[in-house]
Amino acid sequence: MNWEDNVRRVVPYVAGEQPKEQNVIKLNTNECPYPPAPGVAEVLHGFDCDILRKYPDPDVSLLVRALARRHGLTDRQVFVGVGSDDVLAMSFLTFFNSGKPILFPDITYSFYDVWAELYRIPYQCQPLDDSFRIRKEDYFRENGGIVIANPNAPTGVAVPLSELEEIVRTNLDSVVIIDEAYVDFGGESCVPLIEKYDNLLVVQTFSKSRSMAGMRIGYAMGNERMIGYLNDVKFSFNSYTMSAVSIAAGAASAADETYFRDTVAKVVATRERVRGELDKLGFICTDAKTNFLFVSHRTIPAREIFEALKAEKIYVRFWDKPRISNCLRISIGTDEEMDRVLAFLEAYTGGRKDETHL
Repeated sequence: MNWEDNVRRVVPYVAGEQPKEQNVIKLNTNECPYPPAPGVAEVLHGFDCDILRKYPDPDVSLLVRALARRHGLTDRQVFVGVGSDDVLAMSFLTFFNSGKPILFPDITYSFYDVWAELYRIPYQCQPLDDSFRIRKEDYFRENGGIVIANPNAPTGVAVPLSELEEIVRTNLDSVVIIDEAYVDFGGESCVPLIEKYDNLLVVQTFSKSRSMAGMRIGYAMGNERMIGYLNDVKFSFNSYTMSAVSIAAGAASAADETYFRDTVAKVVATRERVRGELDKLGFICTDAKTNFLFVSHRTIPAREIFEALKAEKIYVRFWDKPRISNCLRISIGTDEEMDRVLAFLEAYTGGRKDETHL
């Protein structure tokens, strides 16, 4: 017997390229260009390394308490994991077991179908319209669960809160997960709906607006029973998922609301400035409410621009996939980085703005 006959085979998620060379402008993985809150550095500088010989708190109490306080929830309404990917994967495993297909958009975070395949969950992709927006009616039918990234990735388009509430209200017999990785940059959060709907799970992350992608901190918010089920699965999988360092640094970040809001405001201001300049250069941008822009040039193919940027050590994201093969996702960097990108694109495009590709 060949042991490989029993291997669970999946096509893995492919993350954005992590360049090894120095002096690059890295705008392909939506990291924040600014450092974490000052309190994070203070925690790391003064961290008592003797703590590391002991197991961390499996309940992540310090961080859970800080997040619950910030969002006006109880501790029992918050679940913390190693990045939102860990939280989402755990949520798929916990809640999507009916045998009915789960629903999510055809153009969205490409980990969703990977988890569905990994856990053998049937799924159906609902097509976005020509403006890359969901059609709420596509989610008004029998299903085993729903996952919607809001704002969406990679398109950056946000769904109004009223439409999301209609989807949640229409699907009271299944769990609806709203993935809010980018909500701080202009979307409307579903957190206020948690007390109203017990089938709603809202997932957020420290990787974008809190500048802590390297710490891997994500969390989910929902009713107490839902969070209890998540914890049951977590403790059946790995009790000690969050390191002591991450717990302490995450709590320090969550406590500094002023720095958080100032950082988000800087990213949004740069995004809107860059959007205006790209329009002058012949690009079409979606109405992205994220820390990135999703763009296409009117005359120059996306692959060509992607390769030209990479040759200049400027990394953006390109997918050779149906419907988005002529689009680029450009993360928002510092003003200095974005000025260099704009200067290169101005020279490269040469003002060609005649026919549209998007």
